[in-house]
Amino acid sequence: MERKIVFSIGEYYHIYNRGVEKRNIFKTNTDRERFLRLMYVANGSNPVILRDCQGLPLAKIDKGEDLVGVGVYCLMPNHFHLLVRETIEGGITKFMSKLTTAYSMYFNEKYDRTGVLFEKPFKAQHVDDDTYLKYLFSYIHLNPVKIIDPTWKEKGISNIHKTRKYLDDYRFSSYLDYASGSNRDESIILNKEIFPNYFAIPSDFKFFIDEWLSFTKDSPW
Repeated sequence: MERKIVFSIGEYYHIYNRGVEKRNIFKTNTDRERFLRLMYVANGSNPVILRDCQGLPLAKIDKGEDLVGVGVYCLMPNHFHLLVRETIEGGITKFMSKLTTAYSMYFNEKYDRTGVLFEKPFKAQHVDDDTYLKYLFSYIHLNPVKIIDPTWKEKGISNIHKTRKYLDDYRFSSYLDYASGSNRDESIILNKEIFPNYFAIPSDFKFFIDEWLSFTKDSPW
């Protein structure tokens, strides 16, 4: 199946994909950590090298020139979301190919399986509206809420304090890089400078997220 969308330099895109037959693509935190590491290593002009996928701090890895700018990401049990900006011609396609190929090789070897792991082709939506672009900062970061409260969008948050704590403890998205201002190793995955500065300080971001968590049934999801 061919993708109809054409990627253009300087434009923003919501990228997402899931496991074939909706199967889980992350079984352990080690799997998630490997995928995050690959998000950084694969986003470069240099080949993906096995030793770079292990314990070396990300900042010490020479991955070459960026292929894309990553602004938001989130890993879920059977899928993932990315908000990226095309920075060189063909960057998104090259990045996604390197990322999913390297992770599939790791996953298949670890779990003694063969065949494709992800649906093909990956899904992409062009983000050509500032309102929609800002909305995706909430939509993608709030995906993990479905893990503990599957019907929250339809019925509202059942326990707001539990939900906030869950998001604060969830390490496998870029939420903490906006909400806490912490300089964790994974922060280097992001290139915030090429995205609009919607959130000058962490409290601005948390207020923005709280507005979505406090929605009513009439909210425009």
